Parts: sequence; C-alpha cells; structure tokens
Amino acid sequence: MPNSEFILIVDDNPTNLSVLSQALKSSGFAVRVAEDGESAIELVQHKPPALILLDVQMPGIDGFETCQKLKADPLTQNIPIIFMTALADTENKVKGFSLGAVDYIPKPFEQAEVIARVRMHLQLKQLTDHLEQRVIERTAALKQAQVQLVQQEKLSMLGQLVAGVAHEMNNPISCIVSNLPPAQEYVAELAKILQLCQLNYEQLPAVIQNVIANTDLEFLLEDLPKLLNSMQISTARIQDISVSLRNFARADTATKVKFDVHQGIESTLLILHHRLKSVGARPEIQIIRQYETVPKIECYPGQLNQVFMNILANAIDALEDVWQEKKQVDNSLAIKICTEKSSPESINIRIFDNGIGMTDEVKQHIFDSLFTTKAVGKGTGLGLAIAHQIIVEKHGGAIEVNSTPNQGTEFIIILPVQ
Repeated sequence: MPNSEFILIVDDNPTNLSVLSQALKSSGFAVRVAEDGESAIELVQHKPPALILLDVQMPGIDGFETCQKLKADPLTQNIPIIFMTALADTENKVKGFSLGAVDYIPKPFEQAEVIARVRMHLQLKQLTDHLEQRVIERTAALKQAQVQLVQQEKLSMLGQLVAGVAHEMNNPISCIVSNLPPAQEYVAELAKILQLCQLNYEQLPAVIQNVIANTDLEFLLEDLPKLLNSMQISTARIQDISVSLRNFARADTATKVKFDVHQGIESTLLILHHRLKSVGARPEIQIIRQYETVPKIECYPGQLNQVFMNILANAIDALEDVWQEKKQVDNSLAIKICTEKSSPESINIRIFDNGIGMTDEVKQHIFDSLFTTKAVGKGTGLGLAIAHQIIVEKHGGAIEVNSTPNQGTEFIIILPVQ
C-alpha cells in the first residue's frame, strides 16, 4: 500500500480501536481512527482512505447510515467498506451489502482474519482501479482510432473526387492544347494577309479601306500572337495541375508499387502553389530543393503524398505565423527539402522551415492523435498522427522532428527502399 494511503477504523469502542489499530500497524498498514459516523464522514471528505472498517452499532448515526452517506458522495462512493458487527442475522447482512459494503467481519473478530480480509479487498480494489484505467485508456484509444478512420475515409472520398475532377478536366484541356499550335499558325497566315493588305492599301476597295482605317491593325497584329502565347502557357499550367492532382489523389493498390518520391513532392508543391505566393505584404515563400539521386521506393504513393501534404501545409502555417507575429521580418520565408540515400536499404527526406518552431513540450505530443496548437476550426490534430501511422505502421519507416522555438522545424522521414 502506498505511503499516502491508510485504513480508517470507525468504532465507538476504544478497546476495539486500540486492538485493531495495533494489529494493522504491525502488519505494515497506516491507520487512522474515528469514534462515530459524523467524524468519520468529515475525515473521509478531507482525506479519503484506501479502505474503511466500519462498526454497525454506534451512537448518533449508525454504520448503515454512515455507509449510505459515503456511497451517495461521488468522491467517496468507491472506497471499500467492511462492516464489523455482532449482528449475524441474514437480514442485517443483506442490508449492509445492499448499501454497498464489500464484506462482513463478525464480532468478536480474529485479528488474522481481519488482516487477511483487508489485504484481499485492497488487492481487489487495486485490480479494479487498474482495470477501470485500462478501460478508460482503451476507450480513448478506440475513439481516437474511430476519428482517424473517419478522417481517412473523408480523405479517401476527397481523393476519389479530386481524381475524377482531374480526369474530367483532362479532355477539354487536351483539346485546347492540341488546337492552340494550329490556331497560332492560322493567325500567323492571317497576319501575313493583313500585312499585304496594308502594303496595297490604295488598291483595296473603299469599304475595306474604311474598315482598316477604323481598326488599330498594327496593335492587333502585335497583340494577338501574345494573347495566344499567354493562353498556351496558362493551358500548360492547368494541364500540369491536372496531372499533379491525378498523381496526388491516385488510389493505392493492395500491394506496394515503385514510386519516385521527387514526383510526389513536386505534385504536392504544385497543389500548394497558391499558398506559397506572396499575399499582401507577406513575401513569397521560397522552396529550396536539394535533391540527390535516390532510387524509386516500394510504397503506397497516395499515402506518402498525404504525408508530404500534411508536413508541407504545416510548414506554410508556421511561416505565416512567423510573418503575422513579425518575429522574422528581416529574413526570407523558406522551406528547404532535401533527399538523400542514407544507406543501401533506405532514403531520407528532410523538410525544414524557418518558421515559429515549437517547444519541447509540444514536440513530445506532436504525433499524438487530436493534439493541435492551432486555433479552433483551423486544425484537426490528426494530420501528423496520420502521417506517423503511414510512415511507421504502413511503410516500416520512421519519422522524427527537430525544432527550436523561433528558429524553425525539421521533419526527417526515413523510408525503406523495399
């Protein structure tokens, strides 16, 4: 029994108190005593004991009423109570058990029996407390797992939706891309004809001369090719985004496949491009790439893309926080991504931001489910927990974090090649 715990004996007989106290102390128990129900209740409310030995027949409120009051109080209702009484009839025993007592010790009592029963019920209480704690922990773990499953199902459905939208975008984009080059050729031919008309202006019919006179033909001939070229560049970007969306949202198969992590990172960066651009006074977030030649790895690409998205989005959040708090206005906002082959069997991916950083306390819980330092509505507390699960459980890898407040954060992802 811990040093802070004790046995409370409640009896109006001084001899019983003395004998029982001595016996229990000799067996290593800490003991406190009370001579009536009122003082016992007051003592218990101030400092709850591990177990109560309670006499039934006492002046004032008897043992039954004392037990009833203790069991009615949420703070004391789980304390084991053993009745001590000379009332050996069944009716009184049933009454005591119905009030919540765990045992009966008949008077006159045997010291060895009292000590044995006390030990047994303390052990039962410890086991019960342990089981209740396990139930609480398992229930919390199940709730977290359920929340994660719901979130992953949402992400899966969102991935299917994104893949479908990207597929639907592909056909009209491909049509525009394939038609732009001949359109540019046709415009060039028309431009030659218009230039010939300008050179032979005097020979043209009056109606055509009037149209040319009312048209800024030189501006039109100069600007139209520029418009078509701009359309070609923009369409190519839309096509790149469509491909990135399809790559990012690709459905994973039941087995791992070969995957280029650089392609996954670049697809994720392209999707996040709108968040990297300058906003108001906040400068553009720079991406520094230090890619080494690394082999394709066997993995679930869709899951790894989700990890890249979670970590990079968090890095952007950290940099935005730095800018808003004006803690790093003199330095550029940057995310550095490094890849390397750390051994013949594994590769490392390092993602560093010079953002707000985190304390040691936050680092200890960063991969805990539902843990977040973000404002309500901005974060679920699941992103990094799911990332940890994907890297460690699904891929047999490791994920580590190094961070210093006001200096930045680095995530290190270690993945097996096979």
